[in-house]
Amino acid sequence: MTDLSTIYPRLLAEIKERVRSAQYEALKSVNKELVGLYWDIGRMIVERQVDTEPGSSIAEQLSRDLRATFPGISGFSRRNIFYMREFYLLYRDDARVQPLVAQIGWSHNLVILQRCKDALEREFYIRMTRKFGWSKNVLIHQIGNQSYEKSLLGQSNFDQALTPELRAQAKLAVKDEYTFDFLELAEKHGEQELERALIGKIEYFLRAMGGMFAFMGSQYRLEVDGDEYSIDLLLFHRRLRALVAIELKIGKFMPEFVGKMQFYLTALDRQVRQEDENPSIGIILCKDKNRMVVEYALHDTGKPIGVATYEITRTLPKELHGQLPTPQEIARLLEGIEGKG
Repeated sequence: MTDLSTIYPRLLAEIKERVRSAQYEALKSVNKELVGLYWDIGRMIVERQVDTEPGSSIAEQLSRDLRATFPGISGFSRRNIFYMREFYLLYRDDARVQPLVAQIGWSHNLVILQRCKDALEREFYIRMTRKFGWSKNVLIHQIGNQSYEKSLLGQSNFDQALTPELRAQAKLAVKDEYTFDFLELAEKHGEQELERALIGKIEYFLRAMGGMFAFMGSQYRLEVDGDEYSIDLLLFHRRLRALVAIELKIGKFMPEFVGKMQFYLTALDRQVRQEDENPSIGIILCKDKNRMVVEYALHDTGKPIGVATYEITRTLPKELHGQLPTPQEIARLLEGIEGKG
């Protein structure tokens, strides 16, 4: 006779997971239809305004009539209808991005529409939202935090240390600079103070890191041949399926930091990494760095390591604004986001 108390918990867990999966698929389907509807409304407005100046009068009239005809359906405000028109105009000739816009929420599309002026920047946030499942609030935070620029400027050795399937993902997951504007720290602070402050605001910290990280521990203990070592912070990146070791440095980047990180990554891969996980990745997080020194230090390293800086205010150094990759290089990198689903 089957013991119900033994089989029921697993049965319940499997059914719950199936329900969640069905809910998620239903939401995706509804969202695709909604964005498709708004796209068609925008298209029809544009097609009938070919010889007229764009204005808000048609949006206001349509808003009144549609709300009167469909009183139980939201989304037909004058402002939203105006955005439908702008939405269509923005992407109608963009063959790369047009298929993607229906795969993120309308509210996400509006945030990108309103806050991003550059075509490649818009594509970056659309693809990242789709890939990493960013909520609207996380997306707003990422845009305000200049994640587009900071990701593209990132310094790492991922080209030589990771497989082609993982390179683009890792480059976009590890930024050049992180902004911890949620911390209440003096300009001069110690590494332990920084670590405690980040742990105390762990939800904000993980959001600042990109929203796809899970916290594994602080001062994560490793033992190698009887000697103990500690990694400042250990995270797990859910999409990359890789452990991410973070070393915190309150000063300037020094080349010897790389050797220590390589040691940690070797120990993680041999002792902690699961069989179905990808190679562990390291992030050396410093207050400052010399980009040429970082380039030299990473040149011949075999383990995947990125070197980033952190700030507690929202700034991108002026000298870096002109150092973004070319549009062609950015386009290739963005295409690479789809390489691992």
